[in-house]
Amino acid sequence: MHCELTANFAFTRGLTLARRLRCAGHDVIGLGDRQVRKTRNFIVAAIGAALLASCQTGPKIVQAPPPPPPAGAELPYKWTQGNAPQAHKDAVAAFGPLYLKPGQYLWTADIPETGDTKVVIDTLTQLFYVYRGDRLIGVATISTGKKGRETPLGFWSVMLKRKLGYSRKYDNAPMPFMQMYDSKGIAFHAGPNPGYPASHGCVRLPLKFAEKLFTLTQVGTKVVIEG
Repeated sequence: MHCELTANFAFTRGLTLARRLRCAGHDVIGLGDRQVRKTRNFIVAAIGAALLASCQTGPKIVQAPPPPPPAGAELPYKWTQGNAPQAHKDAVAAFGPLYLKPGQYLWTADIPETGDTKVVIDTLTQLFYVYRGDRLIGVATISTGKKGRETPLGFWSVMLKRKLGYSRKYDNAPMPFMQMYDSKGIAFHAGPNPGYPASHGCVRLPLKFAEKLFTLTQVGTKVVIEG
């Protein structure tokens, strides 16, 4: 059956999406449905354009550069002339970062045969440095004087050497590879190294380190103690 669209325009616009006219064997979409689709497409397009415009015109976010790393805090030395901090820098240059455990030590592969030996002792970091001339050649962990019997700071010189010395104050205690630098009997020598100040004032060294150090020094060798 052949059907004709009505000439009533108001009636035609009122057709809903569900109502369709079958004309000439084909489905014809109502004008009302077609208007709904146009309106919907216009709204979607408008929203999309607005979002796109906001993306293009919005303020650019500039990422701030990361803050610089905080400067390394200086160690709280009670007294230093810069020898101990410089010795640490020289040791790091010679051996890399120092992660020595109690009783450990390092020597350079080659030690100059000539040049004056100098010792730098750091009671704050509990490290012992050895120089031959201007070159650092060794570093070791130590144990200095405990609280109330702190190892005295200052400039000293080795005044007496004994492969096996004995303490005049503390029950004649043995002090292997003793090198005395104070008239009261304070010396550096081999002894227990727990990783913290524990002596009566002397500087305790790892045994093998003290043994080799003994061959590199002489009476008059300069000793600097800071901390």
